[in-house]
Amino acid sequence: MLHTLRFSNFFSFADETEVSFVLDSHSNGTESSFASTATDRRLSKLLAVVGANGAGKTNVIKALDFVCWFVTKSFFMEPGRSLAVQPHALEDSGASHFELEFEASGKLYRYALALNKERVLSESLRVKTSRLFSTLFTRQWNAQTGTESIKQPHFGLPQKQAEKVKPLASLISMAEQFGVETAHTIVQALGRRHSNVGAMGRQAFQAPDVLGAAEFFADSEAHRARMATLLHQWDFGLKDVRLETLRTIREGKEEKVLVPFGIHSDGEREMKLPMLAESSGTQAAFVLLADLLPILAEGGTVVFDELESDLHPLMLEPILNLFISPKTNPHNAQMVFTCHSVEILNLLKKGQIMLVEKNERCRSEAWRLSDMEGVRADDNFYAKYMAGAYGAVPML
Repeated sequence: MLHTLRFSNFFSFADETEVSFVLDSHSNGTESSFASTATDRRLSKLLAVVGANGAGKTNVIKALDFVCWFVTKSFFMEPGRSLAVQPHALEDSGASHFELEFEASGKLYRYALALNKERVLSESLRVKTSRLFSTLFTRQWNAQTGTESIKQPHFGLPQKQAEKVKPLASLISMAEQFGVETAHTIVQALGRRHSNVGAMGRQAFQAPDVLGAAEFFADSEAHRARMATLLHQWDFGLKDVRLETLRTIREGKEEKVLVPFGIHSDGEREMKLPMLAESSGTQAAFVLLADLLPILAEGGTVVFDELESDLHPLMLEPILNLFISPKTNPHNAQMVFTCHSVEILNLLKKGQIMLVEKNERCRSEAWRLSDMEGVRADDNFYAKYMAGAYGAVPML
C-alpha cells in the first residue's frame, strides 16, 4: 500500500510536492479508508487530482507511476532508451528527486531516489524498525571521481553483482533478479499496478485495447461474469457480453480472433453487436473493467488519467464504489486519478482531494483540501470549488 510520495524538479513541478494517502487523526473510519498493517495510520483508498487544464494534474500521477515503474522494471530497460523523466525547464539543476513511503508484507519502507537523464545520482532503501528507520542499502554517485559507492548493511545482494548495476536501473529491480527476498517482496507489492499514463501523458484506449480486454476476460470466467453484470447494472443497455472466436484472413493467412459481443434484448428477442460497434462509452467501460477488476481482486494500485473520459459523469460514483466497498475491494486496492467532472468532489472526503494549479512563474503547485485552513468535513466541496474558494480553477 502507498503512504506518501514527495518529489521535485519533475516536469512542471519545480518545488517539492507531496502526494499522500495518509488521513489525519480526525478522519472517521469509513469504508473509503483502511488501517495500515505497518503503522497506526489510516490510509485512503482513493485520491482525486483536480485542477484547470494545463495545471499539471497528469504530472502528479506520472511521478507516482514513474517511481513504481523504476523500482520494479528499470532493470529491463533497453540500452539507449531514455527515461520518462524531464526536469523543470526553468530549473538549473537537472536532477529529479523522489521519496516514496509504502508498506509491503506488514513493513513500512522509505525509498529515496535522485537521478538525471544519464544516471542514478543517489538511491537508498530503509525499513521502519520500532520508531526509527534502519538502512538496507545506500547508493551514491561521486561526479568528481566518476565512481559509485554502494553500501548494503541489510539488503543481501552480492556486492560484486551490486557493483554491476546499470546507471539507469534501480538496485531493487536488479536484486529481484538475483532472488533477494526483500527486493522480491517490494517488486511484488509495487508491481501490482495499472496505469494509463506514459512519458507523453494519457494513453487513450484504442481498438486493440478492446480485443486485449476480450483476451483477459476469456481467461477468467469470474471476471467476465462480473464485467457483464456491472455493464448491465450501469445501464449500458446490455443484457450480457459474450466472447466468440472468429476466423479472419491477414496477409494471406487465416487467423483466429477473439471478438466480444454486446447482447441486447427487448424482452423477447436478442441481438448481438460487436463491442467495436458499441458506443465509445460502452467500449471505454469494457476496457476499464479489464484494468480494474484484477487489481480489485488481488490488491494493488490504479493510476488513471481522466477517469471520466468517454463516460457519463454519473458513472463515476459506481466506479468509486468498487474501491470503497470491502466486498468488491477485499485487499484495499488504491486508486489515484485525475478528473474534470468536479461534481465528484462531493463523493469524497477532504483528505481524498488534491488540487493543482500553475502559478505565474510557470511552476505547478499541489495541495490536499484537508491541508487548507477552515475547510469543514461537511462543506459542499463542489459548490465552494466552483465559487473559487479553494483555488485551482481556470482564470477566465
